[in-house]
Amino acid sequence: MDIKRPSNVSFFDFVGGVQLLQGDNSRTAMPVILIGICASGAVGNLLVLLIFIRDFRSGRGSEVKALLASLASTDFVILLLCAPVRAVTYYKQTWTLGSFVCSTADWFQHSCVVAKTLILAATTRAKHTLVPSTAAGPLYSPTWIHGTLAFVWIVSMMFPIPQMLFSALVRHNSDAICVSEMPVCASDFMSLFYKLYPTATFVAPVIYTLAYYTKTLHAAVNHAPRPQHQSKVILVLLCLSGALGLMLLPEWGTFTWIRLGYSRPPVGLTMFALVLLYACSALAPVILMTMYDDVRQGLVGVWFVGTCRATKPVRCKECPERGGNGAEVGANAVANAVTLENEKTFPDVEHFWTGRRNTQVEDNQDPVPWEKEEEKL
Repeated sequence: MDIKRPSNVSFFDFVGGVQLLQGDNSRTAMPVILIGICASGAVGNLLVLLIFIRDFRSGRGSEVKALLASLASTDFVILLLCAPVRAVTYYKQTWTLGSFVCSTADWFQHSCVVAKTLILAATTRAKHTLVPSTAAGPLYSPTWIHGTLAFVWIVSMMFPIPQMLFSALVRHNSDAICVSEMPVCASDFMSLFYKLYPTATFVAPVIYTLAYYTKTLHAAVNHAPRPQHQSKVILVLLCLSGALGLMLLPEWGTFTWIRLGYSRPPVGLTMFALVLLYACSALAPVILMTMYDDVRQGLVGVWFVGTCRATKPVRCKECPERGGNGAEVGANAVANAVTLENEKTFPDVEHFWTGRRNTQVEDNQDPVPWEKEEEKL
């Protein structure tokens, strides 16, 4: 992996994963780990997206759910587009994906990571109340949501532009590697930029979000009229923010350390930081599906819908046909069944009465003659 840094650059780092590693363990272990995280996390985020879409279509949406759906889609994109690039790089140990992917790989991944952090910070300003399907008032503001997401993504794509400008393909023996190298002439400005960049896009938003939800959770538990419902939603957002801050800290630490011109961190730490970055995207849907009541109930609903569509209905001859009103059909069916039960008689009793039906009894053989006398009176 050792490669000499050119004399006219202030830092030299690999793009899209560490390349030129020696040994087969890292070549096989890292792709397997990344693909496993990618597959499981993509399925989880897709389920969360389907649940949120189902909630909005049924009129049970909210501003927080809209931002969490955007967070899940961002995690889905990270796992679907960014992780496979690193898996291929670790397997090949050289760059085989072309110059365009080389120049945009780190820029796109950092854009998504910054967007995740800012979206979680934006949830502190969103309303947690449900949105009626006909709402047009203060409960729901599509303009605010669209404006917030547009601002978040514009800022997220502008900050990592230097990753795209300084990335280039470099020939190494007979192979090509993708590296990021910053010229010495830009080192002073970029040194200041790489101090402000992690602070503005990671440290400050994470600290603000954690402090806000910690304070709000304390107030919800002690003073809110419905502490159980409010504290659960706030606890979910607090856990998401805490997991993001802890699991992205190694990635931001190694990134800033290299670009400030210090010695290169150990390769194991760099690989561990990359695994934690993708594991963070795979952990978010697990937190939502286990702690968020609406998502958990929606998951049960999606499961029932899937199983009902997969199971073919079996028609029974004795079952009543469905009509426009299921309650009336069911009531009629029960009434008919009760009538049939009342009309049933035992075979021997039926035979007994059949032989004596419509028979004439003579007066001298009538066992109860006083009944006719009472009728005559």
